[in-house]
Amino acid sequence: MAAELIRLYPENPEEKKIRQVAECLRGGGLVIYPTDTIYGLGCDIHNTKAVEKVSRIKGIKPEKNDFSFICYDLSHIADYARVSNAGFKLMKKALPGPFTFILEASNRVPRLLNTNKKTVGIRVPDNNIPRQIVRELGNPIITTSIRDEDEVIEYSTDPELIYEKFQALVDIVIDGGYGGNVPSTIIDATSDNFEIVREGLGQIEL
Repeated sequence: MAAELIRLYPENPEEKKIRQVAECLRGGGLVIYPTDTIYGLGCDIHNTKAVEKVSRIKGIKPEKNDFSFICYDLSHIADYARVSNAGFKLMKKALPGPFTFILEASNRVPRLLNTNKKTVGIRVPDNNIPRQIVRELGNPIITTSIRDEDEVIEYSTDPELIYEKFQALVDIVIDGGYGGNVPSTIIDATSDNFEIVREGLGQIEL
């Protein structure tokens, strides 16, 4: 069955549709959504089968996954990651925004994701659509970027083209307007010697 294409506006996402997306995620569904950078593919972190499906789409083994979590704000972070005072201050300054922070994972993460990874990426994007979905769901969602086979473009930006490509693989594609094609800046905050792992859209002084 083909995915449903849902139009949402970042300035004021329609509550009824946000609830529909959250219900889909609770039921193990896969959703493609806009962020403040590129479009992402995600599922509920508590649904192991959904995490496995995302891994298959990405062509990686679940235990080797490098997924990040989208949180509504920083209040969720202590549940999933260990963060120092200096790390928290930096995140508070940068988020919501186009950054992914790599942190030491709490004991919950390996059980949730069936992984042996000791770190987790945390995102709080500056886009109301994914944040409101997470708020309605009540817990973070897994997020991973949608890549394009085109070597020049690398990331798909047109939601209708994304829908054409992924409609048989996911349950909902959210059209939140054209996405960007520059990913988030990744910062390693596992220690207080903060390090930029990947230069992306976000600019910050460490």
